[in-house]
Amino acid sequence: MYPEINTLVDELHRRQISTFLVTNAQFPEKIEMLRPVTQLYVSVDAATKDSLKAIDRPLFGDFWERFIDSLKALREKQQRTVYRLTLVKGWNTEDIDAYSKLFSVGKPDFVEIKGVTYCGTSATSKLTMENVPWHSDVKAFSEALALRSQGEYEVACEHVHSCCVLLAKIDKFKVNGKWFTWIDYEKFHNLVASRKPFSSVDYMAATPSWAVYGAEEGGFDPGQSRYKKERRHKSSTD
Repeated sequence: MYPEINTLVDELHRRQISTFLVTNAQFPEKIEMLRPVTQLYVSVDAATKDSLKAIDRPLFGDFWERFIDSLKALREKQQRTVYRLTLVKGWNTEDIDAYSKLFSVGKPDFVEIKGVTYCGTSATSKLTMENVPWHSDVKAFSEALALRSQGEYEVACEHVHSCCVLLAKIDKFKVNGKWFTWIDYEKFHNLVASRKPFSSVDYMAATPSWAVYGAEEGGFDPGQSRYKKERRHKSSTD
């Protein structure tokens, strides 16, 4: 992690710029010393030691211990915390039970589950389009994972175009049957400026109806214009 990360975070907040930080869960001590950010992600690319080694090809021999310690460090953070899961069909889509066991380690506010994006062939990647899950696959995985949480998490939001689904902690972000998974950025910056302790519930905002899981809009803001490109591929006989 960048050694001057706290200085950078302070400067961004001074300029009223929100901070979304993603870590690969290999530097737990850096997570511990990190000052409050708007949202802190940990990439949970696999749920077992063997699969993590195969997918991430880690640099450190004690990569699994670093991974678990990073999740434990995340648990101590008071601001918004997220497990980020990238689903790769044929690699990690069958590890639902193992993933659910990691919930108790880091106790994240949210679990973001996204299908892998295929970026073409390369010498360093064996992925093909066959490894890219459909949104229906991501939904099925997310629903099964929520069930494994025994009422702690629930599927809250989705964005079909991004092939992404969000689980949220029910006791913190579902108030009187309504989700509050969005961020009040002005309140966050005011809380940072106050220099007083605060938590993720102090700057949560109501989730728009179009972003709630199962909404007809599928996560698309109806106030924005959507453009669909017509693809006219030539057939092999042309």
